[in-house]
Amino acid sequence: MEKTEFPPHVVIFPFPVQGHVNPMLKLAELLCLSGIHVTFINTLSIQNRLSRNTDIQSRFNRFPGFRFETIPDGLSNKVPQTYQETHKVMVIFDSLRSTAKPILKEIILAAGCPSGSSEVTRQGPVTCVIADGILSVALEVAEDVGIPILYFRTASAASFWIYLCLPQLIQNGELPFPGNELDVPIASIKGMESLLRRRDLPSFCRVDSVDVPIFQMVLTETQKTLRTKGLILNTFEEVEGPILDQIRNHLPKLYSIGPLHAHLKNKIASESISQSIHSNSIWEEDKSCLKWLDDQPANSVIYVSFGSLVTVTKNVLTEFWHGLVNSGQRFLWVIRHDSITDNDKEAQIEEELKEGVIENGYIVSWAPQEEVLAHTAIGGFLTHSGWNSTLESIIEGVPMICWPQLADQQINSRYVEEVWKLGLDMKDTCDRVIIEKMVRDLMELRRSEFLHRANDMTKLARASVAEGGSSDSNLAGLVQDIVSMQRKN
Repeated sequence: MEKTEFPPHVVIFPFPVQGHVNPMLKLAELLCLSGIHVTFINTLSIQNRLSRNTDIQSRFNRFPGFRFETIPDGLSNKVPQTYQETHKVMVIFDSLRSTAKPILKEIILAAGCPSGSSEVTRQGPVTCVIADGILSVALEVAEDVGIPILYFRTASAASFWIYLCLPQLIQNGELPFPGNELDVPIASIKGMESLLRRRDLPSFCRVDSVDVPIFQMVLTETQKTLRTKGLILNTFEEVEGPILDQIRNHLPKLYSIGPLHAHLKNKIASESISQSIHSNSIWEEDKSCLKWLDDQPANSVIYVSFGSLVTVTKNVLTEFWHGLVNSGQRFLWVIRHDSITDNDKEAQIEEELKEGVIENGYIVSWAPQEEVLAHTAIGGFLTHSGWNSTLESIIEGVPMICWPQLADQQINSRYVEEVWKLGLDMKDTCDRVIIEKMVRDLMELRRSEFLHRANDMTKLARASVAEGGSSDSNLAGLVQDIVSMQRKN
């Protein structure tokens, strides 16, 4: 019997939170458009939420070589809302470590078995695995079965470089550090010698001991990247080139292919596919805010969103409310229903806030962020500095006020203000007077300065994903390397 020839087949496995699943789904779609078959593995709860709140299934149905697989979450109960963000991440991480390995191995091996289902055999055997860069359980499985693995880090190159330099920071005595003296300079990270203070390091570095679980997890998971065949980053050469060069000294196979959301739009347009903006949101989007934005003057609204993980107290929300209202600026504010840590009823808090924003503000529980940032009424973004949000703001030329809380957000906010000059860094403070001043600075007093820089960066970002641009070329290199993996297998 003649052997059937299949296109390359990639298994993609993201960490199950919004900010990781979203860009990895965009990567999956880009690979499908390049003729590669994809199996995408979600936890059951993430898949259910995607199916409920998006058109994810019908959208990927147009790719015959694509399928979803699900694995159990491994959590007996929901992660309590009172948990800090880092604690939530560790609970999910530990759960996947204990449950995912045998299921992942079964999915990979079954794909190469001709006696499997017609859907599996239509895809062919697995060529390689692309796993989230904090899921070394996938690395262990890939090594066990002899299949190449690439890592995808959903954060910035700058943050990954700091993660990779953690052993050097420890060796030089810059970590851990006691107390709250956060303005002490950090000198041990090559390429960032005159830039960083303690407060600009990722949030998990603020520990008294390197034995803290979240610190150990990031330290050990990052070092395992060196065992992979390469690293994919959602960034572009023109924004993080010097840091990408530093990483390439350790990981020569480095693919910077972002901003992924803009890259995907470009590819869809070049394929003449009729498709509007689609969401990968696990939250239900309130699109009424777009109609409200239609009624606002150009560049007059500051968009406020702290992402999918950050939680705050009622007091923090109140400070932001006073700062925003006192600034006199129009604002669109996302307040997730699960973002308030107090025992107060969320609806009551939201109603209290709404009393003062009838004229100048609009509050929703979740927004279609890409569409919002692309709207002509938006003139600024008060953000938690998550990397997806930062890239979405860059591609639309929207200046930022950064209020980082966890993981890579602290370093992203430092780059926004000090390196890229795209906005203001408001880390480690939440005071209504400061909020009011920064909003006025961004939207009025320094508006032309920030808009000029933002427009220049937008041009670079869009050029990177255009045909022949740096990210476009790097994606072609990634596809070519995946094809070559298939031949070697």
